[in-house]
Amino acid sequence: MRISERGQITIPKALRDRLGMHHNIEVEITLTEQGLLIRKRGSATHPVDQVYGILGRDALGEGVSVDDYIEEIRGR
Repeated sequence: MRISERGQITIPKALRDRLGMHHNIEVEITLTEQGLLIRKRGSATHPVDQVYGILGRDALGEGVSVDDYIEEIRGR
């Protein structure tokens, strides 16, 4: 592998597939005595966790349950 003019390297596809390093996976680089260690960043946030609670408790209005809200937006 070579380092590009902009400091980028390309990890071979077979190795990325084997390690589960796909598009937009965050990695961390650590300096060790042997050189650089590249690994996937620790526990990623699940997409549901990213939006959980986004509406807040008062978003539906007082006395409106989530089920009532879903029925309303479905037009029932």
